[in-house]
Parts: sequence; structure tokens; C-alpha cells
Amino acid sequence: MRFPVRWVSVLLVLACALSLWGATASAREMEGTVVRIVDGDTIHVRIGSTIEKVRYIGVNTPEVHHPTKGEEPGGREASEVNRQLVAGKRVRLQLDVQERDRYGRLLAYVWVGDLMVNAELVRQGYAQVMTIPPNVRYQDLFLKLQRDAREAGRGLWRRA
Repeated sequence: MRFPVRWVSVLLVLACALSLWGATASAREMEGTVVRIVDGDTIHVRIGSTIEKVRYIGVNTPEVHHPTKGEEPGGREASEVNRQLVAGKRVRLQLDVQERDRYGRLLAYVWVGDLMVNAELVRQGYAQVMTIPPNVRYQDLFLKLQRDAREAGRGLWRRA
């Protein structure tokens, strides 16, 4: 009789774990509307009644309003491409392992429909890959897109 009871206990624990995993997995995504473009890799998104500052995971664009660096070459162009991709649009935010950075910004892969904005900025050549572990889910994709953009001379890689 012990054997079946032990297996029932194991199955109950597994069922609870899977249930919790499912809840956690669904909590790793959220939807909202873009209400402000900060620069090429940062936006403000209204999620319910809250506005979150969202930093794109895995990419970096030239600065537009940096307190010490000032405006970097290509910053306005990257911001404009970002604006064209997301301004006023409904977005899906996909989180990775680390939810926030040291500045309290929500870290996310930003999707407009089936288009991942992080990847599109790299593909067009307006963002460079900047992987910060543990958020590495799309690192290989970003590196391939960056290589292709650089070889094709797209965006910031444009040859003068």
C-alpha cells in the first residue's frame, strides 16, 4: 500500500509544480500601449493603470540624452526607427530571467504582433548586440542579425 501512496504524493507534487510553472510562465509576458519613446532602446508603456519604463533586452542604441556622453552619432536615427516601429502601438512585453535593471526599468523583448522590435532594430542596423546575463534568450539571433547588418552596411553600419 505504501508504493501507490508514495506515487500519488509524487504526482500531486508534480501537478502543483507544473501548475506553478504555468502561472509563472504566463506572468513572464504582459501587454500594454506605448505612450512615449525615450530613445532607440527605451520606451514608456501603459500597462493597465501603470506606466512602466521599459528597456529593450539584448541591444543597445546610440545615446540621445546621456548626462555625460551627450548625443552620440546615430542616436536620433535609432530613436526615429524605434518611434516608427512602436509609437502608440499595442505591444507584448516578454520578460527573461532578470525582470528589472539597476535603474528599476522593466527589461523586455518588445513585440508588435509577430515582430520583435529588439531584433528588428539590430536587423536594420540601428542597434548593436549588448548581452547582459542572465537575459540571453535571443543572443544567437541578435548576433546573426548584427553580422548580416554590418556586412550589408545597413543603418549605423552604412559606409560613408
